[in-house]
Amino acid sequence: MPPFASNWAFFLDIDGTLLDIAALPAAVHAGAADFELLTALYEAAGGAAALVSGRPIAGIDKMFAPLKLPAAGQHGVERRDARGKVRRHALASETWRAAILPLRRYAAQHEGLIFEDKGLSIALHYRLAPELEEDVRAAVRKAAAQLGERYEVQPGKMVLELRPGGRNKGIAIEEFMRERPFARRVPVFLGDDVSDEYGFTVVNRLGGHSVKVGDGPTVARWKLSDPSAARAWLAQWIAAAPVESGP
Repeated sequence: MPPFASNWAFFLDIDGTLLDIAALPAAVHAGAADFELLTALYEAAGGAAALVSGRPIAGIDKMFAPLKLPAAGQHGVERRDARGKVRRHALASETWRAAILPLRRYAAQHEGLIFEDKGLSIALHYRLAPELEEDVRAAVRKAAAQLGERYEVQPGKMVLELRPGGRNKGIAIEEFMRERPFARRVPVFLGDDVSDEYGFTVVNRLGGHSVKVGDGPTVARWKLSDPSAARAWLAQWIAAAPVESGP
């Protein structure tokens, strides 16, 4: 792992990175120790710490309440900057609702499938029904074709997501890095899934530290074995870094 420096800006995925993956998205919970770790990281980094997740910002806030960090939700379709201003890059239109309705019904008809409506994107989880993977892929791609080029399919760990195109975690990190208190710092991004590769690519280009959590091919320059190792590494940085002034 890279030697610690006090001028890092942190970007953290949640599921599979900061917290262990569960069979159901709703089963992932942050404990008191996780809250304390994020609070300490935010303070030690002078406010330059953001959560970058496929979850919606409202879900992120609920998970870590009452803490509200800068955050990019739904893979960057929505983003809250360090001042608390939220920008959303899509609207839930009638065309969108009509396209995802068959997916909602499909999930209801098959035991083990979980349909997750995030507001501006959806996820169809098949972790509990892996034998349906090909059918799930076909159903999501059919909905994407109905919506046209403005939407795209995002694969993940036992999940397929359908979301507006033109946004990803890498773009969100770039936007944060142009703003205070992230600007002129060295970006550090921890992620575990295919969608995090966008972030790794951007961080590599910016001369930062990309950290893959878990196994699998990646463009990340560093690796940690699991979320427990990621939390321990972050705690080590907090202990080593001088406390910065607030944002």
